[in-house]
Amino acid sequence: MLDPADPHLVVHSRMLYFRWLPADPDAVAALLPPGLRARADHQVFMNQYVVDDDAQTSGVGAYSLTYLGVSLAGLDAPGGAVPAGWWTHYLCSEPQVRRYAAARGAPATDGRTRLTEHGGTLMTQTEVDGVPLIRVRVHVGETGHVVLNGHHRYVGDRDGCLVSGVYPFVAEPVSPFEIESVDFLDRDHPVYPLRPANPLLITAGFYSPRASFAYPGGESAVAPPAAGHRAPGAQTGHQAPARRARSGRPSGS
Repeated sequence: MLDPADPHLVVHSRMLYFRWLPADPDAVAALLPPGLRARADHQVFMNQYVVDDDAQTSGVGAYSLTYLGVSLAGLDAPGGAVPAGWWTHYLCSEPQVRRYAAARGAPATDGRTRLTEHGGTLMTQTEVDGVPLIRVRVHVGETGHVVLNGHHRYVGDRDGCLVSGVYPFVAEPVSPFEIESVDFLDRDHPVYPLRPANPLLITAGFYSPRASFAYPGGESAVAPPAAGHRAPGAQTGHQAPARRARSGRPSGS
């Protein structure tokens, strides 16, 4: 049984992390609890990753995970470069990790994430009960000498109280990196309101075959944003490739 008070380290996970602008900003804002506000652009974030082997962790074991949610106004990760996020969904393959995350305030439920790379194309798929829920297609290159490092901050609900945790990470991103499509496959699933706009606009992201991070050893209570705070605007992003936009296939909605 994992103690939620204990920190844990994960090394060399295969990770796709990115943020986008949603098809329905009002539906995204409605997913936030009282006391939290979405950014002016209503950015959504998602992380899909796989930990392939028990030896890559300090004790949580191998697992796969997709979490996603709403980027927040007035609350950033240390350094101010990355907005904090409210978890709306946390789909994890292993029961012990779900229990560990739920005790930290994550809305953890059962789900499986697959990442498959072949010939410069990365395909990711999140499944619930064996049914595909989210599918992403990415053009990827090789890792080089660039290393990303910093922190993410995530907010969850623990026994009716908003709690914030800071998660340090180090990742070796590939280049080139281009998200070609993001498809939400089930209109009836509660994750569907987070689907991206069409045309797809990605505001930030990376894929790394070697991404390491830590679950922090404790959280803090979240204070509501100051009344006069104005959420920052959208970050510079890139649209899906023109060949994709002209294909007639859905891109998120």
